[in-house]
Amino acid sequence: MSPILVLNGPNLNMLGIRQPEVYGSDTLDDIVALAERTAARFDREVAAFQSNSEGALIDRIHAGHGAVSGIVINPGGLTHTSVALRDALVIPEVPIVEVHISNVHAREEFRHHSYISPIATAVIAGMGIQGYAAAVEFLCTRA
Repeated sequence: MSPILVLNGPNLNMLGIRQPEVYGSDTLDDIVALAERTAARFDREVAAFQSNSEGALIDRIHAGHGAVSGIVINPGGLTHTSVALRDALVIPEVPIVEVHISNVHAREEFRHHSYISPIATAVIAGMGIQGYAAAVEFLCTRA
């Protein structure tokens, strides 16, 4: 079975350093390890990718066409701004789970809108990095 693509957008490489009171002390490496352990319980694999560049994320999504079985994405700030990222996510034609470490709905008003949510199969917010485990498990049992 094809791997699950775990995508992380801008500034998520700074987890553990950036606003630990909001995002916690776990790092991006911790998230990838958690996703890998979760997938392994289902004899599945993940392919992880992070970029601060919208274009690099879009290129990775394009490369996933026919090569991944699902996508877990935390688009970071691009959640609220990127129509281009949204348009790219429909290309692989696989289930998508949008993940946010914090509860974006309890934060600033501009964070309440997502361009990704309307095309996502599921949305997880406010579970910390455990949201990634829930997303991977969901896709392992579905995709």
